[in-house]
Amino acid sequence: MTTKKDFQLTAHSSRLTLNCLAIGSLPHKSVEDAIKLVSQNFQIPFWPQLSKLNKNEDMIFQFLENMPGICTNDEKTYLENDSDEFFEQLECFFIDWEEVTLNKNLEKLEKYGISEKNSATVVPFLSLIKKTLPDFAKGQIVGPFTLATSLTDKEGKCAFYDETLREVIIKTLCLKALWQINEIKKASPETTPIIFIDEPSMSQLGTSAFITISKDEVVDMIKEVSDLIKQNGAISAIHCCGKCDWSIPIQADVDIINLDGYFFAQNLSTFSKEVKTFLQKGGKIAWGIIPTLDKDALEKADLTKMISKFEQAIGFLEQKGLNKDLLINNTLITPSCGAGSLTVELAQKAMNLTNELSKELKEKYK
Repeated sequence: MTTKKDFQLTAHSSRLTLNCLAIGSLPHKSVEDAIKLVSQNFQIPFWPQLSKLNKNEDMIFQFLENMPGICTNDEKTYLENDSDEFFEQLECFFIDWEEVTLNKNLEKLEKYGISEKNSATVVPFLSLIKKTLPDFAKGQIVGPFTLATSLTDKEGKCAFYDETLREVIIKTLCLKALWQINEIKKASPETTPIIFIDEPSMSQLGTSAFITISKDEVVDMIKEVSDLIKQNGAISAIHCCGKCDWSIPIQADVDIINLDGYFFAQNLSTFSKEVKTFLQKGGKIAWGIIPTLDKDALEKADLTKMISKFEQAIGFLEQKGLNKDLLINNTLITPSCGAGSLTVELAQKAMNLTNELSKELKEKYK
């Protein structure tokens, strides 16, 4: 049986194959320069996170606006979960949630948008989409597992372990994703949004830090966000730049998995059975081949080396019996992670190489 997901991705396959996009962060302090870099290198534009311009653009803080219970005190951000004010906010939040998700109340959704205070690039990004009318445009949110294990209550207890706070975090991120989908569609009705769920903490699942957290709990969190993204006409993607259990996002039914293919391609091949089924159902792998997390490797990188790295990366799965055509037809190209920690010059190189590698592979496998 063909599912809605299978149909949606199959319809887009030829336009996605070997195309390129980027993860999110850039080191720029100039919005104009950052957007110019995006427009010059990517047919799938994204709004860059510029944390060097504004600390509110950090991937954790950027998505906290209007979340019930958020408090900042002496540079510490935490969740207040037992005050009268919190319970008033909570009641209002769940009313808003029902208004948005059941009644499609876009005025209520606007309350949970990403303001210019937290992103200087969203408005110019939407202007770029309106001008260029791309087939796809990329937005992003921090992942629910990463956010729930990064925030604490005022006593220092991880928010993940409080059922109410966990639900608030998941639903807040759903609203942030839904707002981006709606804004992209307003700017260009024929553009398909791709929403990345950034889950760096997924690589720590199973370690002593998260020993009491089950895999099924993480799958359920990610699936709730991914399902809402897909139900609203967008493509869901997940990014993790470390070794991780890739069966988690696959079981959560995301459309695209994005890994650091420069360093951890072999890790993905240990899940070859799950990956094969994922690709056969229409899922995509976004290979993070350009090494943005290793400045020395990036300085030495050139197109020839990146082609070799890509061939090595897919080779690990070929050795496990996956068909090369299946892999190529369901491949996208990205940097390994965000470029926010690089110099502007190295970030430029990383974005240029991502674009060049995509073009070279399209020519090679046309």
